[in-house]
Amino acid sequence: MNTVSLGSSPLHVTPICLGTMTFGEQVNEADSHRILDRSLERGVNFLDAAEMYSVPARAETCGATETIIGNWFASRPGAREKVVLATKVAGPARGMPWLRPEVNKAGIIEACEASLKRLQTDVIDLYQIHWPARNVPAFGALYFDPAKDRAAVSVLEQLEAMAELVKAGKVRAVGLSNESPYGVHEFVRLAEQHGLPRLATVQNPYCLINRSHENGLDETCHRLGVSLLAYSPLGFGLLTGKYDATGLVGDAGRMALFESMRKQRWGRPEALTTAIRYNTLARDHGLTPTQLALAFCYTNWRVASTIIGVTSMAQLDECLDAWDTKLSPELLAEIDKIRWESRDPAQ
Repeated sequence: MNTVSLGSSPLHVTPICLGTMTFGEQVNEADSHRILDRSLERGVNFLDAAEMYSVPARAETCGATETIIGNWFASRPGAREKVVLATKVAGPARGMPWLRPEVNKAGIIEACEASLKRLQTDVIDLYQIHWPARNVPAFGALYFDPAKDRAAVSVLEQLEAMAELVKAGKVRAVGLSNESPYGVHEFVRLAEQHGLPRLATVQNPYCLINRSHENGLDETCHRLGVSLLAYSPLGFGLLTGKYDATGLVGDAGRMALFESMRKQRWGRPEALTTAIRYNTLARDHGLTPTQLALAFCYTNWRVASTIIGVTSMAQLDECLDAWDTKLSPELLAEIDKIRWESRDPAQ
């Protein structure tokens, strides 16, 4: 794989990124290290984490993923220099009282210091705000409701915190996650106006059952030079086919293991129904569901890097092996036909 640049930052990453939110919950430390080793051996140079991981979020495992990665760096001399490391500061607490209530300047700096310590590194290559501080429809909410507006930490204050971290050499580039077109525009506008770090990336869901990025954010990112990091390309496992016959409670995947996951957007009945249509389409064209879903992201002009999450070496190899899968114009047209009929059930 060739590398791609992230926005106008100096970062160059592989178009496949290893997401690590399973480390510390579904995957123990020893197996996590083996997955990290294999990923690096196969040429992936991009890792993504977050202070609140592992998932599902619990007070007992908050920070566990970063700790596992930090221990891997410590036990693998030279590994840190071979990867581009991304992590995130959590936004305002969403049912997680163990996190800070607001993502203000002091909180961002404090969170970064804690992540650096857990990760056993001097610098985070890409530091992202996990979700907005302001009222915004996200994580399955479809509509903006101004009645829910409340006082929130300003974009400018968050950028000033990032600037302080960049100036101190603790962060190289900055990004957002779970953002809207307005949010991306505002971060870029204020950064340019005040000479603060310019946004390099936005990490949002993008997959066959959630193409909401195409509802305006794709144009925003293209025209502003902000790179998309696509998360959940397999729709939380729905696009692998493993739930087709059994439903969401009949497999060892996270949707079956964790009831809280089934209450989210990925657990909607229409999300599984639509995923099954895509999975059937894949098989009809001689592909596995995983190949179809990943190739949709891997070959899409909107995506700079696709974040894959795995729980085993076999899953890692399957995701990486799908890199060479090509989708014909006819198959892409059939994908668009399903989307026209079913829209984005996991938005």
